[in-house]
Amino acid sequence: MTQIEQLREWVRESDNIVFFGGAGVSTESGIPDFRSVDGLYHQQYDYPPETILSHTFYRQKTEEFYRFYRARMLCLDAKPNAAHRKLAQWEQEGKLKAVVTQNIDGLHQAAGSKVVLELHGSVLRNYCERCGRFYGVEHISTSEGVPVCECGGSIKPDVVLYEEGLDQKTLTDAVRYISEAEVLIVGGTSLAVYPAAGLLDYYRGDKLVLVNKTPTPRDSVASLVVQGSIGEIFSQLD
Repeated sequence: MTQIEQLREWVRESDNIVFFGGAGVSTESGIPDFRSVDGLYHQQYDYPPETILSHTFYRQKTEEFYRFYRARMLCLDAKPNAAHRKLAQWEQEGKLKAVVTQNIDGLHQAAGSKVVLELHGSVLRNYCERCGRFYGVEHISTSEGVPVCECGGSIKPDVVLYEEGLDQKTLTDAVRYISEAEVLIVGGTSLAVYPAAGLLDYYRGDKLVLVNKTPTPRDSVASLVVQGSIGEIFSQLD
């Protein structure tokens, strides 16, 4: 039995699948990631991307932060790919319980997924740091400089920057879904970013599937490793 056939069988037989995904799920929709050869880390800026996307930089050089953020983090023309669509289909069929994602682009919801735990927040949500008023992404993309609320406060994206902690409720919910899953499919992530990568430690089942273009540090403990494009692999599943 090939890896694809094995995965297909596990998916077919289970009604308790959880998907845990990273940047590789979005790159096939044209959204650049940080660590690949053509990712953001390998492009030239006055500051490294991980510096710009830090809490300290946001506070000290907010206008510079927003210049980078608008140019590189808002990929508003991106559309869901085969992996997003398949996961939404499985949820609709009652097979998939939740998507846990490190991505901030909202593409899982755009594909139709309802239970999406966004560990690192979303570019689609923004809020005033003074009064808490909510703003959509268009307010950020069409404004210049530092976006300002009607009350005069600065507007901040609802994304987790470097040096910031993850939302505790989102983390708790992710741990619960992963620990209760029968099949855990991990896709499009190098499993190098903590604390997110540590969530795998909560999985108690015996069907841990890793789908990625390159090897990960957890391949040796996986029940099944499928290397390749996640969109192509998912399009071969039922």
